[in-house]
Amino acid sequence: MSMHHHREPSGQPVGPSGPPGPLPSHANPSWMGHVEPGFYRPAPGNMAGPVNAMPVLMPPPGHSSSGRLGRPSAGLLALTIGGGALAFLSLFLVVPFLLANTGTAGFVVGFTASLIPLSAVLLAVYVIDRWEPEPTRLLFFAFTWGAAVSVAVTLLIQPFFVLTFQFSDEADFQTYMATVQAPVVEEFAKSLGLLLLLLMARKHFDGPVDGVVFAFTIAGGFAFTENILYFGRAIAESASPATDLAQIFLLRGVMSPFAHAIFTGTTGLIMGFAARRWHTGASVAAFAIGLMPAMFLHNRWNSMGQGFLGEYILFQVPIFVLAIIGIVLLRVAENRLTRQRLLEYAAAGWFTPTEVDMLATSSGRRTALGWAGSYNRRPQMKAFLKAATQLAFTRQRILSGRDVQLHQVEEQQQLHRILSLRAAVGS
Repeated sequence: MSMHHHREPSGQPVGPSGPPGPLPSHANPSWMGHVEPGFYRPAPGNMAGPVNAMPVLMPPPGHSSSGRLGRPSAGLLALTIGGGALAFLSLFLVVPFLLANTGTAGFVVGFTASLIPLSAVLLAVYVIDRWEPEPTRLLFFAFTWGAAVSVAVTLLIQPFFVLTFQFSDEADFQTYMATVQAPVVEEFAKSLGLLLLLLMARKHFDGPVDGVVFAFTIAGGFAFTENILYFGRAIAESASPATDLAQIFLLRGVMSPFAHAIFTGTTGLIMGFAARRWHTGASVAAFAIGLMPAMFLHNRWNSMGQGFLGEYILFQVPIFVLAIIGIVLLRVAENRLTRQRLLEYAAAGWFTPTEVDMLATSSGRRTALGWAGSYNRRPQMKAFLKAATQLAFTRQRILSGRDVQLHQVEEQQQLHRILSLRAAVGS
């Protein structure tokens, strides 16, 4: 199969997937992966002929079936190294700040207590990200950005806000810092990490689900450090530390562990939709636009006063429920999109329709993994499921109309990998 690309008179690139063709009526199974008619092209055909359903999956000896193909991109490498360095440097500002406000005992207690709400957020990230998992190093970057870098950025910018406003009394100052400074500075600092991910790792940040996953991870890290401060202060500054810690933990650890995640999640959602366009200008614009709802939600949360419980029930609980519904709808749309793209490969001879049902539905995946486990092939089956999902998302990037030739080369590599997984199928 030739990898040579040429151009038709219309200027459209032609590669392994062939020239643009008419848009089938079923090409847009959901609102998430809309394809413009001029960008649609058929999936490349399997020159070896249609495949048969595989009874057992086992890679050939020496074949690695985990991870993405190829070496890490320059952007991914820069994020890993640069993010690690920034996080390390940030600790020299963040840790002394925490210790100065909590003391050693308060820091230890706060750190331990903060692990509980953090676990809830990370569990949500795992559930949301399970369909098409993001690289561990990017999730680690997101967490360390939230827990260290965004906190350091907040501490550095915060004093400038103090200089911009004249306060009549301490209460006025505290209200300003909670309702203006905190929403603006904190959401800006957290979302800078999202912007870096979108600009430097766009291959892995290509939709709203990815945006929510990265935003939740960053926000979870930020809330973790912030909780250390609040919980630790309850120990260090209170005459009845146990009672105060219990009250603060109820508020932050039980009633609002997802508050920061929902704030920043709105920014990640908007940036995720912009990521579908694969355009730097759109990414930066989405960053600016996405900050608005995040700052607004953060402001409304911090503005709740004496009527806290009533506002919490009337406004915050419905917002949380809407967030859950939105995430479920995103997952449903992502599943439908995966199924449609794999059906297009099935029509080209790479999968059977039965395999698409297995690969593109949660129940099918559970059945496949259970079945493979009985043959001691569960890890290999997980690798195949992941490879097929990556292939579906690569096709979606091809149909976006941007960097088509680059993604077609990646598509060919992934299709060859699919074939290599089939090569050792048992009879």
